[in-house]
Amino acid sequence: MSEKEKFFTSRVFLSVSIFVLLAPTLPLLVSGRWNWWEAWVYALISILTFVISRVLANRHSPGILAERGKMMAQSDTQPWDRVLVPLVGLGYLLLMLAVGLEARFGQPPAFSLAVRLVALLLYIGGMAWSSLALIENSFFSGTVRLQSERGHKVVNSGPYAVMRHPGYSGALLTYLVTPVLLEAWWGFAAAVFLLIVLVIRTSLEDRFLQDNLPGYKDYAARVRYRLLPGVW
Repeated sequence: MSEKEKFFTSRVFLSVSIFVLLAPTLPLLVSGRWNWWEAWVYALISILTFVISRVLANRHSPGILAERGKMMAQSDTQPWDRVLVPLVGLGYLLLMLAVGLEARFGQPPAFSLAVRLVALLLYIGGMAWSSLALIENSFFSGTVRLQSERGHKVVNSGPYAVMRHPGYSGALLTYLVTPVLLEAWWGFAAAVFLLIVLVIRTSLEDRFLQDNLPGYKDYAARVRYRLLPGVW
């Protein structure tokens, strides 16, 4: 294995360790509430969804995991996405940290069990929707770029027949319901931050694809909405 390959491998391992294993368990680790069943369920769903979706995506599109593993290493990644991708990661870590800190030091809101169960169902739905987007789209890269070497083309099936950026839509739903499921007012600040960043990223990515990906303008004319049908 070359030094460059070793570097990429170590970076992927570090990213997976932080964002897949550590981040979802931060509420438990920070709060010390080991009997917090909602946090356990949240973490398990997050980790299992990551593993299952990647296995299925790799079966559907064998090159997708290698593409996503390179992420920020691609020289043709859009400059603005080199800023926005770390901001999304930072926002997610802040969300998880805020939830854990409030559970430990704050006064969590008393959402009813029914409300929290609805939030849990929405969280599962958001994770599933994002996973479907990843599995369906062979060009679901970690950063925005034109994947000419992979035969980049418009994907208009599955969730992409309903909205143009279902991966972002599902992720956004999970961020917004997390403070309800895990009862954390402080978490709403991080969720709003993530909402703003994802709306900006969606807008810039959509504009880039319309300008550079053949057939995307026609697709955008047929599928009108980016993140939320009937709204935007």
